[in-house]
Amino acid sequence: MTRFLGDSPLRVLIKLIVISFLVGIVMNAFGWSPYDVIYGIRDFFLDIWNMGFRAVDRFLGYFLLGAAVVIPAFIILRLLSLRK
Repeated sequence: MTRFLGDSPLRVLIKLIVISFLVGIVMNAFGWSPYDVIYGIRDFFLDIWNMGFRAVDRFLGYFLLGAAVVIPAFIILRLLSLRK
């Protein structure tokens, strides 16, 4: 059991209680509830779904733009390192 939990069960329980209390204080300070977190995660995935292929197109555009610089620089650096 200790190997699975990473520590003795009692110490893990105490750590979880303390962390839960601290997270509860922070969430209360911001006025968040567990439902706000769940709805936030749901809305995040819905926004990604609603962005659709536009997001994929933007990602591929950024990828190709970066690759246009990184790949030639990599090849040049590799060729220069072969001389040594």
